[in-house]
Amino acid sequence: MSQLVDRRLSGKNRSAVNRQRFLRRFKGQIRKAVTEAVSGRKVADLERGEKISIPSKDLSEPIFHHGPGGRRNIVHPGNQEFVGGDRVDRPEAGAGSGGGKGSPDGEGMDEFVFELSKEEFMEFFFQDLALPDLVKKQLAAVPEVKRARAGFVSQGNPSNLHVVRSMKQAIGRRLTMASGPREALREAEEALEGLIAQGLGASPEADELREAIATLKARIAAVPFIDTWDLRYANRVDQPTPSSQAVMFCLLDVSGSMDENRKNIAKRFFMLLYLFLTKSYERIELVFIRHHTVASEVDEENFFSARESGGTVVSSALELMREIILDRYPSAAWNIYAAQASDGDNWEQDSLRCRELLTHSILPLVQYFAYVEIEAREPQSLWREYELVRASSPRFAMQRILGLEDIYPVFRELFSKKVT
Repeated sequence: MSQLVDRRLSGKNRSAVNRQRFLRRFKGQIRKAVTEAVSGRKVADLERGEKISIPSKDLSEPIFHHGPGGRRNIVHPGNQEFVGGDRVDRPEAGAGSGGGKGSPDGEGMDEFVFELSKEEFMEFFFQDLALPDLVKKQLAAVPEVKRARAGFVSQGNPSNLHVVRSMKQAIGRRLTMASGPREALREAEEALEGLIAQGLGASPEADELREAIATLKARIAAVPFIDTWDLRYANRVDQPTPSSQAVMFCLLDVSGSMDENRKNIAKRFFMLLYLFLTKSYERIELVFIRHHTVASEVDEENFFSARESGGTVVSSALELMREIILDRYPSAAWNIYAAQASDGDNWEQDSLRCRELLTHSILPLVQYFAYVEIEAREPQSLWREYELVRASSPRFAMQRILGLEDIYPVFRELFSKKVT
């Protein structure tokens, strides 16, 4: 077995290998730098690369080197030449050591700037997160296909000729076509042997049998060993391959109490969840449901821009979500996720209805349901009812967001990996 070793200075894909080695070696420093970068950027700009800086001290490697040797002048504590407060003369040119580009104020540390691609940045960003129950598969609307075997056909490309199958077909054909003549040949030979035993081998009957035997042998010999009809070709067809798909329901309270700041926080949370789902699913559909006293399905633009006056009936959004799931997204074929954002205001009588809908109608259909309460001063009836839901179902999670800086920590808490 021969092995080829690429020893070129710039071999194919060598840069990619070195890059992956660098990412593995300085994973801790890069992860810390990514965390700092996330805190300083908007969620809308999350899915892009980033330039990160790694202190040069973290890039140092232990090396063997010669000691200084010779005579050295070292200042020790308690020496007789210098006392506290003396100024040390600047070394002569070339006597000092150092390099690189330092900080202007002299207090900084040389840094190595490394640029992460969008894929690498997202990989580090989502490294500590995981989706629950990623198990369902379904054919996508525009499915990917692969070539799959589909039996044999009598016509095809010569390169797909199946020799064994063709020979079996030829043997069966020869047996079928020669079975009648072979039976007649056997009977004629038995009859000729009978005449010869009776001493009638030179009779006209014997001559006729000899002619018939010759004719039958010629017919049997004329059966071709293989014919074009026997040829069989391996058939392959395009077969759709399963691909994971999910639907994400976004439920937003647009009543009078939800001001622009609260909706801005909710928007960033939804966008973060969407980016997270794109890491695990090939196809994602979004369903936007806004509600005040009445719920409606809208597009993304109206979802975040509209604002209504009046009270809040949260159960209207949950009922509409259940209807949409039953009508368009059967749970046997879709991974269903939902995120609900509200300030916690709701009619007292309606909160119990919300708990019943979640427990009996929605949670059995979804993979995960996350509820975030935005800038709520104190827990109200909806929060208290949802606490009962959280205690009874592992598919339900809830957190409170007080400001923009809480979006990412709350998101990580909702979708953190389970310790086993």
